[in-house]
Amino acid sequence: MKESRASCPKYSVLQEIEYNKLNPLRILPTSMTRVEEDGVHGNDGVIGDIIHPIERGIIKDWDAMEDLWRYTFYTGLGWEPGNEGQLLVAEPLLTPKVSRERMVQTMFETFNVGGLYAVEQAVLSLYAVGRITGVVIDAGHGKIDIAPVWEGAIQHNAVKRFEISGQDLTDFLAKELARSQPDVKLDLATVEMLKEKYAAVAEDSSAYVATAEACPKIQHTLPDGQVISVGRERYDVGEALLRPSIFGIEEDGLAEQLLRSVSTCSPSENQRQLIENIVLCGGTSMIRGLDSRFQKEAVLVANPSVRPSLIKPPEYMPDNTLINSAWMGGAILAKVVFPQNQHITKAEYDEAGPPIVHRKCF
Repeated sequence: MKESRASCPKYSVLQEIEYNKLNPLRILPTSMTRVEEDGVHGNDGVIGDIIHPIERGIIKDWDAMEDLWRYTFYTGLGWEPGNEGQLLVAEPLLTPKVSRERMVQTMFETFNVGGLYAVEQAVLSLYAVGRITGVVIDAGHGKIDIAPVWEGAIQHNAVKRFEISGQDLTDFLAKELARSQPDVKLDLATVEMLKEKYAAVAEDSSAYVATAEACPKIQHTLPDGQVISVGRERYDVGEALLRPSIFGIEEDGLAEQLLRSVSTCSPSENQRQLIENIVLCGGTSMIRGLDSRFQKEAVLVANPSVRPSLIKPPEYMPDNTLINSAWMGGAILAKVVFPQNQHITKAEYDEAGPPIVHRKCF
């Protein structure tokens, strides 16, 4: 392990890990800020603007990401240098090969992990609901992916990335609120909170039109005493997932894109099983009413001989399973992969190098 880099991080996390002893799920936002190693600038060495090492699911700043991992492993998980554990990494869809190899290299050479296995998030999300076949719509903050999975294998030729994500919805809501109430000053964190609290999807397109014309305003008092009114904007946010034209984007909505994705899967006789096992997951999927509206839209555009169905987690799974489905599925898979020695070992990495990830993790 590189002790010099371990003891002198260049970046600092902005928020502590949230930890609940009843649910061992640690959530760490990826916002970071640059620090001076000797602290010569004062303010505990913190300088510069907030940065985000991950953009749209892809690592863009590897130095910052390395420090984020370091904080997670040695502070959050309590690892000790020289006694590191094993890792299962949930990878975003369409991760470039060079990024996968660099991640593996960093884990073995910088953090000296004992073993590693990497799985795409869509597969893990299916495991979380007790399936190995289905279509996963992973609606996250930086991206929304649509991925058909057949018996644990992603059908990469059919994968689609939606042009709108939770981040875009937050930006849209911020602009709309600023336009309607220019005197109220909001940061993106506050807008994100308002979106999570008030955003909703109308029952159908007709209900959306009626709501847009006469939507009652909700008064929300911010911690600093400012009062913000949220009206039709909260329905526009959710509707954009089903009608991207609201954003000025000439693209089909989620339901149509899912059907188009499945229609490219072969053999065609598999398509029914895929369309009848849909998992809608991720933080953005929690917008009130999105699941039921999506189901209606999918039924309207699907072949009459099949009925698109959303799959819910088993009753014994936690309430937040669909928000953290990749993590939940990863926790399940790790109990199989490592005891059965299906992971990449340090010896295998030393012999084959970073490209081994493409051979053992696919």
